[in-house]
Amino acid sequence: MENILLELKNAGILESKKGKGGGYFLKKSPGKVKVATIIRLVNGPIAMLPCVSLYFYERCKNCDEKQCGLHDLMVEVRDATLKVVENRTLRDLVV
Repeated sequence: MENILLELKNAGILESKKGKGGGYFLKKSPGKVKVATIIRLVNGPIAMLPCVSLYFYERCKNCDEKQCGLHDLMVEVRDATLKVVENRTLRDLVV
């Protein structure tokens, strides 16, 4: 948990305060922090396969992306997922 908080602090999303009443708090407004940013910081790629990742691309072994039906499907899944998480912020998660 501490590593996640530190990652978010290093990314400029959180700030911390030491001492009594201290802890972590949002540095940015919740409406400015995209869910996609948090997912990437905590989990890495949003894409389900490395060969379709926008920021963490890796070519799959023994695969021809131009002839791979799974690749094309996973591009669609990635794009649909990004359409949601890139347009939602932490403020949207508050109930």
